[in-house]
Amino acid sequence: MFSNPAYAQAAGAGAAAGPEVIMMQLLPLVMILVVFYFLLIRPQQKRMKQHTEMLGAIRRGDTIVTSGGIIGKVTKVAEDELSVEIAPNVTVRVVKSTVSQVQGKGEPVVANDAKS
Repeated sequence: MFSNPAYAQAAGAGAAAGPEVIMMQLLPLVMILVVFYFLLIRPQQKRMKQHTEMLGAIRRGDTIVTSGGIIGKVTKVAEDELSVEIAPNVTVRVVKSTVSQVQGKGEPVVANDAKS
């Protein structure tokens, strides 16, 4: 029927990949990592550092806004939480990390309100 069976011929060994070829293949990946660092990672780290510094600077009398939208004046600062007065004689405790911004520095709270 068939006169000659077809045999696969061994392919010749390709040219060895030199260092130039490997560098050209890795260059786009390295460039993507550099772009991610400068556009995503570095600004996020900077924002987190500013937020941590803001939380450390909160004092009694500051007006704050929580991430839930509650606006109030800080009456007591503890290790991880704040007591915030949101209305006259209404005080809530909030976790310090939920503070999204400090709107303005209030007047210093006088410990003893001595009127002469």
